Amino acid sequence: MDLGLKGKRALVTGATRGIGRAIVEQLAEEGCNVALCARSAGPVAETVAALEKKGIKAHGDAVDVSDLDWLKRWVDKSAEALGGIDIFVANVSALAQGMDVDSWRRGFEIDVMATVFGCEAALPYLEKSDAGSIVAVGSTAMAEVYGPTRSYAAVKAALIPYIKGLARNLAAKNVRANLVSPGNVYFKGGVWNIVEERNPEMFKAMLARNPTGRMGTPQEVADAVVFLASPRASFITGTNLIIDGALTQRVQF
Repeated sequence: MDLGLKGKRALVTGATRGIGRAIVEQLAEEGCNVALCARSAGPVAETVAALEKKGIKAHGDAVDVSDLDWLKRWVDKSAEALGGIDIFVANVSALAQGMDVDSWRRGFEIDVMATVFGCEAALPYLEKSDAGSIVAVGSTAMAEVYGPTRSYAAVKAALIPYIKGLARNLAAKNVRANLVSPGNVYFKGGVWNIVEERNPEMFKAMLARNPTGRMGTPQEVADAVVFLASPRASFITGTNLIIDGALTQRVQF
């Protein structure tokens, strides 16, 4: 299926590893020009070089997205480099799990504020596109309690009404907004790989909870993100797509 992404221009935050890296690689495979950011310059440069080998235009910068002025400058700089923006993917996460003040602050600043103000910075460009699209990466933790109270779940939950509101407010401007919420996603160096090494009993318990008997992959999440971002999903907006292998038990509507 041709997703209609050839020549489109996408920005993706937190895109040098895991889900974010899979998203930019899949966008590039579809012929989309891509700008990306992450905290460290080395991985950004390596990712940009890898994407350019696919024959697309790629741009990247080291950015601390909790600095909202810095984030806005990156959006503007990326729009200039690509000649505009058609797609904005808010993927970056602090992955803060603690109940201490710093975990709450980092989670709110990165998962919520950087998503909101990254989208807001991209909006003037998206409104000029003929296929403007926003996709935020959430988590099933926002909807179902897996264990002890965590800051991560609460800050991710804040994204649902924001994205739903964007979808309603921007529909007349031909800009869509959707949320993708993965369940447990496994990749080397990721959270669940670390749990596997440090707490194998907990890892086995989480595997046992999923009816599929496994965790998801970054590519499986990326496929959903890229489809929702594409013109092929032109009548899908305001949705929260759960990608969890039937892990969650709530009725989704």
